[in-house]
Amino acid sequence: MTITKLESSSNHQLIKEEVDILTQLLEDITKKLFGDKAFAKINDLTTLSKTDDYQGLQEVIASISNDEMVLISRYFAILPLLINIAEDVDLAYEVNYQNNSNQDYLGKLSTAMGMIVENDLGSDIINHLNVVPVLTAHPTQVQRKTMLELTTKIHNLLRKHRDVKRGLINQDKWYADLHRYVQMMMQTDIIREKKLKVKNEITNVMEYYPTSLIKAITKLTQEYKTLAKKHGIALDNPKPITMGMWIGGDRDGNPFVTADTLRLSATLQSEVILTYYIEKIAELYRQFSLSSTLTSVSEGVLTLAEKSLDDSEFRENEPYRKAFNYIQSKLSNTLIALKKPQTELNKHVTKTSSSPKSQGMMTDYYLSAEEFKVDLALIQESLEANHMESLVAGDFLELCQAVEVFGFFLATIDLRQDSSVQEACVSELLRTANIESNYSALSEDAKCRLLLQELIEDPRPLSAATIPKSELLETELAIYQTARELKDRLGEDVIRQHIISHTETVSDMLELAVMLKEVGLLDKEHSRIQIVPLFETIDDLQNAKGIMTDYLSLDIVKAWVKDQGGYQEVMLGYSDSNKDGGYLASGWTLYKAQNELTKLGEAYGVKMTFFHGRGGTVGRGGGPSYDAITSQPFGSIKDRIRVTEQGEVIGTKYGNKDSAYYHLEMLLSATLDRMMTRMITDPNKIDDYRSTMEDIVADSKAIYRDLVFGNPHFYDYFFEASPIKEVSSLNIGSRPAARKTITEISGLRAIPWVFSWSQNRVMFPGWYGVGSSFQSFIDKAPENLGILQEMYQSWPFFKALLANVDMVLSKSNMNIAFQYAQMAESQKVRDVFLTILDEWQLTKNVILAIEQREELLEDLPHLKNSLHYRLPYFNVLNYIQIELIKRLRAGTLDPSQETLIHITINGIATGLRNSG
Repeated sequence: MTITKLESSSNHQLIKEEVDILTQLLEDITKKLFGDKAFAKINDLTTLSKTDDYQGLQEVIASISNDEMVLISRYFAILPLLINIAEDVDLAYEVNYQNNSNQDYLGKLSTAMGMIVENDLGSDIINHLNVVPVLTAHPTQVQRKTMLELTTKIHNLLRKHRDVKRGLINQDKWYADLHRYVQMMMQTDIIREKKLKVKNEITNVMEYYPTSLIKAITKLTQEYKTLAKKHGIALDNPKPITMGMWIGGDRDGNPFVTADTLRLSATLQSEVILTYYIEKIAELYRQFSLSSTLTSVSEGVLTLAEKSLDDSEFRENEPYRKAFNYIQSKLSNTLIALKKPQTELNKHVTKTSSSPKSQGMMTDYYLSAEEFKVDLALIQESLEANHMESLVAGDFLELCQAVEVFGFFLATIDLRQDSSVQEACVSELLRTANIESNYSALSEDAKCRLLLQELIEDPRPLSAATIPKSELLETELAIYQTARELKDRLGEDVIRQHIISHTETVSDMLELAVMLKEVGLLDKEHSRIQIVPLFETIDDLQNAKGIMTDYLSLDIVKAWVKDQGGYQEVMLGYSDSNKDGGYLASGWTLYKAQNELTKLGEAYGVKMTFFHGRGGTVGRGGGPSYDAITSQPFGSIKDRIRVTEQGEVIGTKYGNKDSAYYHLEMLLSATLDRMMTRMITDPNKIDDYRSTMEDIVADSKAIYRDLVFGNPHFYDYFFEASPIKEVSSLNIGSRPAARKTITEISGLRAIPWVFSWSQNRVMFPGWYGVGSSFQSFIDKAPENLGILQEMYQSWPFFKALLANVDMVLSKSNMNIAFQYAQMAESQKVRDVFLTILDEWQLTKNVILAIEQREELLEDLPHLKNSLHYRLPYFNVLNYIQIELIKRLRAGTLDPSQETLIHITINGIATGLRNSG
């Protein structure tokens, strides 16, 4: 059977038709609002862009006034967004159609599970599989929440277009509604005028749960169970998909994340899921009109009904409704209690078994999701005992499934902090406790001995209320204390991991252990939070095996791992390793690190699991999710994998329930595929392939670092020939753009680094150093090109590596990049672009030769068509952006009009779809 990606060439005409409708609408609205004269310039720019008349584009744009730029920038920023909506609607339609018509496609869960069964891999994998997308606080998606809501409105209307064509919906009304929302979008501020606060980031991400994620995950989990049952696999409460969250707990380099934001994040998450439960119970209340005169009811349900305050005479014979009314009241009280301080709750906790009627008010609430599940189980048992199994399906089953997955916490919140902060805190604790006056000056061995002594031999905390503490230490201890309170209140799953950025030594991990011990989250036998090292740079990844070997050798660590069910998580950083050594060096070093750590875990009897810190772009580990997972080293996925989801990727993948279902299904299927399928590579050749990669990667890293860190003009080129300064002033998140200053590349965060290269269309982090290193290998022997072609055909890792380069090259545009280079003041700085251009052309030629293709994206017609629709529009935005930056630097653009540049940044990011 041939399994294809979920795309259909027959749909391209439908997409084009809907894109044409949206384009015509926007044109009509623009003409009406601003007149034919203004629109004529837009039309000229579109024509020039479609004919690749870049000189003409520059001349026309240079003649446009600042005031005219407002309209023109908005038009070209909104049109790619409308195209995105049309494509997302088509994907949603295809997901439903191919599932309901039982067609096969890449990433279909039933196919992957069937292959597991066929290969007799047993129920263990199916039972314990857990894939966790982790939503993070790096929103290169700079649109306002209002714009996202309008996007949803237009999406929902466009979903009805096929019914309009069939005459099932009035066309005039449908078109009028669509016109209204497009006009609202055209006249709504696209981007935020104020910088996001952490609270805004939390609130924005929460929007995806009630609209898409809760429904998609519950539906997918139930499908997972159904398929397992079909294959005769008995399951014990599987959770194939659960969600993770960084926002509110990730304080690495973000001074605005505190104990209060951690508490807020957990509280808002609980509010979202409890509100969902309350609404579902209200729906069930209306549905379950069963009369006790017509059916039998269990004592358990009658007991729940007796506690209800619903005294309506019309409910006397409707015990299920009364039971749901009681549960809804109890959930509402739980939501109220959630917002109260823990100290107040401790005074007023009442778990009464007597009737609330006698108290005059409802005072009890659920202390845990387990209590809620008990009440739901009473209803389910009553239905099943009285032969009403069909009533358990539908909304009731969806609710029960949601409680199993989300509890009262919704998503697990990760904590993260830089290792240097932990060291400073522990150093202060040891100093003020009169144990060690200068901890940081100790050798690594001495640090570990001292820390282990404190962890093993002394159960008392190092801190005391009477001892003054620095603001840093106070802040950190408050976060850990809050974490403990949240776990006690919402359950262990609300916070399970603490990640250590820049883990370079064993002491980095033991320092965190000391901090956790201070608040009772860890002792010498138990750990309620897993310590997770993050290896980010090339050097860190290369040293990871040695560090983890020493760490896992410690008896106290063995006890912690045992307490965590035998699992030890390691986070892998894609962004910093790429910025450090380039695309090939990053990808290969990550691949080797996983292999080494997997074998290390097996040697120690530990299930080593990986958390992949991937961004949206190839330069940050992005690319197609299915290929990214199936190209991981075989054996590196045991039964758990976590992956970050960032920026505009969140909206693209999870903006509606159908898209969310498909992308989550694809993550599950890819994980099953990788756990099941050994390399199709000939085992006798894999060592040769790896040896070949070592030489190529060494060349690539040297070529990359020679330009980025060796060329004295590269620094100026990046800052003068890209919109990095404008990106850094854009309100794209609560976190500063750099750890120290944006005037040095080493201190610049990976997101603005990659984002800026996307904006000037060089896409540098996703390919530089690839062409020359491959060409050097090819030139060494006549047969070497054939070896690379063979590697591409038979090694999933290598194929995915090159496919991403192919994709990122297709989104680059060296004509536009050349114009950005002209903004540099000196010729020597501008000449850096010529070096980049030569490497780009060589990379393109070499990649096509290895793939044995004539042009880029030859096997991705859907993406090729997508770029064909949108490129002319956001290409115009690039030239507008260049002109606006020139005017800003020349002082002819008023500072109040700098938001125009931000609009172009937003439009280009929207057009590229994976830029951060």
